[in-house]
Amino acid sequence: MNSRAGLLSALRAHTPFDAHEAAMLQRLIEFVAANERCFERSLLCGHVTGSAWVVNRERTHALLVHHARLGRWLQPGGHCDGDPNVLGVALRETLEETGLTATPVSSSVFDVDAHQIPARKQEPAHIHYDVRFLLEADGRLAPVVSEESHDVRWVPLGEVGALNTDASVLRLVAKTQPAGAGGES
Repeated sequence: MNSRAGLLSALRAHTPFDAHEAAMLQRLIEFVAANERCFERSLLCGHVTGSAWVVNRERTHALLVHHARLGRWLQPGGHCDGDPNVLGVALRETLEETGLTATPVSSSVFDVDAHQIPARKQEPAHIHYDVRFLLEADGRLAPVVSEESHDVRWVPLGEVGALNTDASVLRLVAKTQPAGAGGES
């Protein structure tokens, strides 16, 4: 998945969890197919981002960051900045934002989402076409808070819904629990 064609192939192989994710997947495929520069932040209408749904090995906790700019609890992730290796981006962002090294459960896409990012300073509002991967890390290790976050912590899956998060994070929780387990190939 180190190219636009590789990402399109991985996206087309992904099975969405629900109708909402199916709509996001279709949006993402159309965006990547139409934009050669889809990995570049300079594409002002939007760009591909890579995120990590990091769980402990027992799958009882998720590693979440309280995003400083957005004021929400989210999974680690960020801009590709031209790098078509979206899984590599998710791994790098996890280390940068939490101080923890995680390992992929699979190289397959675990989840996708397309969401609006508000305008700020000299950056217009745009869409993040987020490709998410399932990663594992040692839940006994304490994460480090980066300058991009107010807090980073291991959160029991059953408590994620009580945090200021969004519906896509709750979908990640549902996919992690046995009845929604998927995306692990």
